[in-house]
Amino acid sequence: MADNSKEDFLQLIKRVGAFLTVKLSDLFRRLALQDSRSVGAIAGLAFAVVFTWRVLRTPSGPQRRQPKRQAPAASNSGVNNHESIDASSSGVSNATEDSRTQNVVDEFFQPVKPTLGQIVRQRLSEGRKVTCGLLGVILEESSPEELQQATVRSSVLEVLLEITKICDLYLMERVLDDESEKNILAALESAGIFTSGGLVKDKVLFCSTENGRTSFVRQLEPDWHIDSSPEIITQLARFIKYQIYISPTKLERPASNVFTASTLEQFFGCV
Repeated sequence: MADNSKEDFLQLIKRVGAFLTVKLSDLFRRLALQDSRSVGAIAGLAFAVVFTWRVLRTPSGPQRRQPKRQAPAASNSGVNNHESIDASSSGVSNATEDSRTQNVVDEFFQPVKPTLGQIVRQRLSEGRKVTCGLLGVILEESSPEELQQATVRSSVLEVLLEITKICDLYLMERVLDDESEKNILAALESAGIFTSGGLVKDKVLFCSTENGRTSFVRQLEPDWHIDSSPEIITQLARFIKYQIYISPTKLERPASNVFTASTLEQFFGCV
């Protein structure tokens, strides 16, 4: 009984080894899309391959020869029936083994879903500095006149906090009065942006004109700028490496370095 279990195990290992050859290239391609933490996954895979190779090289040991028994005389029909049963049993056993092996391999090669942090890092192309307008991107309000009460969009918070972990983030907006500034800062603080992320109040900038906001961006020289104003996006296209235009409609003739998304979280595949 023990010999049979060992044979079953060795057969399973051999089948997994055969599937490894087919799946290996695809797995490395997937892992290449991940960040440096994928090195651990590659090391684990290498260990599994070495283990499989050593098991396959291990001899299964001498087989004990079973004493031959003289079978009693039987009719041809009885012999044929016995052979048919053996063939049927062998087919069922092979099908079961194939199914079990396929399940093991499918589970082992299940694609790894990247984290939000990995997606943000990949989409921003390792950018280190980001500037972002507030209206229509982080705030529910879309114009300075609505800032008597500022409201942070809850769905964008997770993405925003991930950006602050890997980038130097500056927020900016045009306001009509000091009261609007206080409302925006209070809304950001209430949402936990200053406590949970790497953003500080000194990196929230305010101006009284759209030209002032454009000037802020050019002076900071970010890798990415995010905005809901088509005029500012168009003006900055020549000076900023990449931009994200947040709007439900695309620009008529966007520059090649301008990406459009209905929301910031949609750009990072969160919706």
